[in-house]
Amino acid sequence: MIYFDHAASSFPKPKEVVEAVSDALLHYSANPGRGNHRLSEQAASVIQQARKEIAQFFGLSDSNRVIFFQNATGALNQAILGFPFQRGDHVISTTIEHNSVRRPLEACAREKGIRITYIPLKNGMFDEAEWEKALTEKTKLIAVNHASNVTGEIAPLAEIGSFANKHRIPLLVDASQTAGVLPIDMENMGIDLLAFPGHKSLLGPQGTGALLIGKNINHLKPIMYGGTGAFSESEIQPEELPYRLESGTLNTPGIAGLLAGLKVVKKRGLDAILTHERELAKECIKRLKEIERVHVYGKGDLGVFAFAIENADSHEIGMILDQHYHIAVRAGLHCAPLIHNQLGTLNTGLVRVSFGYTNTKEEVDAFVSAIQEITQYY
Repeated sequence: MIYFDHAASSFPKPKEVVEAVSDALLHYSANPGRGNHRLSEQAASVIQQARKEIAQFFGLSDSNRVIFFQNATGALNQAILGFPFQRGDHVISTTIEHNSVRRPLEACAREKGIRITYIPLKNGMFDEAEWEKALTEKTKLIAVNHASNVTGEIAPLAEIGSFANKHRIPLLVDASQTAGVLPIDMENMGIDLLAFPGHKSLLGPQGTGALLIGKNINHLKPIMYGGTGAFSESEIQPEELPYRLESGTLNTPGIAGLLAGLKVVKKRGLDAILTHERELAKECIKRLKEIERVHVYGKGDLGVFAFAIENADSHEIGMILDQHYHIAVRAGLHCAPLIHNQLGTLNTGLVRVSFGYTNTKEEVDAFVSAIQEITQYY
C-alpha cells in the first residue's frame, strides 16, 4: 500500500512510538496521579515529561498549561466553547477552517449570540486593510487554521499574530496540519491558544492531542467536570491548571507514544521533514499538471494538495486508487466546506494527496502513472 493520507493520520508509526505504547501497556499502565503506588507514579512521571517536552517544543514557558485531549477537536472545543463570550461579541476567522473550528464557533453564534467574520486567505498573503475592516470593538477572539487541510495553503501566522497582538485580541491557532512540520513558538509568534493532534505529523497514536494555553489566558470555562486526582475534597472544579480543564483518566499509553513521536520529530529535524515532504509534493504537482484534464489546487508548500479530474467524481477516483492501485488518498470535502465553497468544489469535492517523511519519489512515480491511466477513461 502506498499511503498518501498523512494529513488525516500519519502511517506507519515509527518503531519508537510502537515500543513506547507497548511498554506502557505492559509495564505501567496504571492511573496517573490517582495513587501513590509506584505504577501510578511512573505513569504520572511519563505524563509530566510529555508536558515538559511539548511545552518546550512549542515555546510555552509553563508546562502545566499543556492540557491533554483525545484529539485536536477536543482541544479546539475547549478553547472555543470554554471562552467567556458575551452576547454581541465578535470573532474573526478564515475560510480555510476545519469544521473543528467552524462548528464550535457556529454553536456559540446560535447559543451565545456571537458574530463571526470569515476572511478569505489568498496565496498566503495577509491583507491588513481587510482585517482592519473586519475588526470591531466587540472582537474578542481570532481563530486561525495554520494551514489548510485541503490545499496545504499556509496562513501568514506571523502577520496575523502581530495584528492580534497590536489590537490585544487573543489568538487561537489550529496547528493540526503544521505541528511537527513547521516551527511554532507561541510566545514569539503571539499565540495565546494552540491546539493540535498527536496522531498526524507528531507521529503519535490516535486518541492524543493537546491544548496549550498562553500565560495571558486565565478564563477558560471547563467543558467537562469530574475527577482530577487532586483537590478531591472540593465540590467544584479546581482552579489550578492542568486540573481545571483535564478531568478523568488520561490516555497514558497514547501520551507515552506521543512523547516518543515528538522525540523522533526532533531527531529528524523540522527542516529535513518539511524539505522532504515539500519536494515530493511539488514534483507530484508538476507532473500532474502535465496531464490533460487534471486540475491541481495548492502549491505543495506543506506537502499537501488536492486535485480533480474533469467529469470524474472525487470519491470514485479515491476508490479506484485504493482498489486497483493500492494507493490511499482522501476524497470529498475533508470536513472543510468553507474552502471548497471558495474554490467552487463544494458539489464535487476533491482528491487530497498528503505526504509524510517515509514517502518516496518512487511512490510519486507510481501515483502519477496511475492518474495517467485513470484519466484515459474520463
